[in-house]
Amino acid sequence: MRDDDFDLDVVDPEDARLEQVVAALSPADLEAAIARLPHDLQPAATGVLVQRRTYSDVSQELGIRQPELVRALRRARGIIARRLAGPPEGDLA
Repeated sequence: MRDDDFDLDVVDPEDARLEQVVAALSPADLEAAIARLPHDLQPAATGVLVQRRTYSDVSQELGIRQPELVRALRRARGIIARRLAGPPEGDLA
């Protein structure tokens, strides 16, 4: 099963970049990063990214439409990627 096994035709270069950043994580680092996500994003990220289930299967289990799942995963990947990058240069906060 591949990470892109879902019924939607969604293609975005930014999504591809985020997927690469997240895919480079070890399984343990990925699970740790998902544990730090907002609670509403964790089930979607766990189902697709950790358990490697299809978008259709995860969306059905969570009772959400596939476009909602795609948005949740994009948000999750974005948060994980930003946290990996750290604060912007010059940002002391």
